[in-house]
Amino acid sequence: MTARSKFAALGVSTLLLVGSATSSQAQQTPPQFPNMTFFITSVGGPQGANFGGLEGADRHCQTLAAKAGAGGKTWRAYLSTQAVGGATAVNARDRIGKGPWVNATGVQIAASVEDLHSDNNKLTAATSVAETGRLIPSRLYTVNQHDILTGTQADGTAFPPDKDMTCGNWTKNGEGSAMVGHTDRMGLRDDAPSKSWNTSHPSRGCDLPALVATGGAGLLYCFAAN
Repeated sequence: MTARSKFAALGVSTLLLVGSATSSQAQQTPPQFPNMTFFITSVGGPQGANFGGLEGADRHCQTLAAKAGAGGKTWRAYLSTQAVGGATAVNARDRIGKGPWVNATGVQIAASVEDLHSDNNKLTAATSVAETGRLIPSRLYTVNQHDILTGTQADGTAFPPDKDMTCGNWTKNGEGSAMVGHTDRMGLRDDAPSKSWNTSHPSRGCDLPALVATGGAGLLYCFAAN
């Protein structure tokens, strides 16, 4: 091989290495959506409905938002807690700011808290996207993840303390139950609960297998509160 041939081969090898590194970096960098103010978590927590309380759930939202380039905002999980064991009830609607909120694709989900909790909100199977921009699988898919944890009544307020609707205020990952909503607005019947985004039915339990069996994956609604 001549000196010129060796140089050419070296140049090609260098370009291939640079191209491979660039391609690898592109694959590792998740899609960036710095303008989004609402998303559904692409993954649940490692312990089902046990997030270690509201603080842990908020941290889960914040971490995923940061990976998507929207970590400069203060993110809150749309979750309520009940007045049990000396705890003060917390309403999900009071935690998420004033709006408006847009998803990763730029669609406005709701203009305000009142709009969000009205029939006018724009949460549908087509607009229910994760922080990655991907759709959440609806009940029309083989893998159905439309059950989103809320622990919340239709108006965005907490349930009374007489029955567990929050998996022990988001600290249980075994026995218990949590209210979920259908993010695709679809269910087995043509009634209001089946079409509710935040209060459709209780989960079968609090661990991940129970949440999956119910029709979910321990996912959360996340809102930018500022």
